[in-house]
Amino acid sequence: MSAISTSHTDELVRIRGLRTQLGSKVIFDGVDLDIPRGRVTAIMGPSGTGKTTLLRHITGQLVPDAGEIVVDGHDLSKLDRNALFDLRERIGYLFQNSALLTDFSVFENVAFPLRQHARLPEELVRNVVLMKLQAVGLRGAAELMPAELSGGMARRVALARAIVRDPTLLIYDEPFVGLDPIALNQVVKLIRVLNETLGLTSIVVAHELSAVSRVSDEIYLLAAGRVAAHGTPQELVRGATDWTRQFFGGEADGPVPFHYPARDYAADLGFAQVRP
Repeated sequence: MSAISTSHTDELVRIRGLRTQLGSKVIFDGVDLDIPRGRVTAIMGPSGTGKTTLLRHITGQLVPDAGEIVVDGHDLSKLDRNALFDLRERIGYLFQNSALLTDFSVFENVAFPLRQHARLPEELVRNVVLMKLQAVGLRGAAELMPAELSGGMARRVALARAIVRDPTLLIYDEPFVGLDPIALNQVVKLIRVLNETLGLTSIVVAHELSAVSRVSDEIYLLAAGRVAAHGTPQELVRGATDWTRQFFGGEADGPVPFHYPARDYAADLGFAQVRP
């Protein structure tokens, strides 16, 4: 029996007052964020704003300095080790680099979570794996090795592995990086189709605005330790803040400066100040 129950609130993930400091750098300074059930929510922001750190908080890998993180009705700070592991088993994760096991075939890569976490008859394992590969269009590639796959195919195999145990929450960390336009469109389509047909809740961390606009129901833009903007893709693209103008317009300078903070340039070059 599961160590924790399932909540039926509208938000699968609820974050309030999140504060995180790593070394001398403040990553989050009072972040409030909701991930609604059954929807695709995108997390965007300039590099270094803590998008992957946020995923680590949601999966309980990193404890915040302050704030509340509730996943499926459970405050992560109040879960013991076994309950936290039980919760993680209901979360699927698509890694940025796919993270396939190079010595395993496509079939065995997808079967790996089942073999590790469930005692199932081999016939059932086979049927489940083939069903998930069929869902991502790669049943015919079951016996191939990872080295024989294109980048897009590897991403789809990793997606089949992420859904093999029917998760409640599916997290995509940069799912579009390095994909050609055809493979990218295939992954975009899969995210939407799987979310709707399997009743998933999905979090997508990505930078590609055109893909995010097509796949997500809403977007959170993180910047300077806070939520700089939140809304539908259309609302954010039309947004009039400095952050949305720079990030979605691709401007080189703005709230995120082109120059990293530094002392006086002339002083660095050793020029003496000339007094009048």
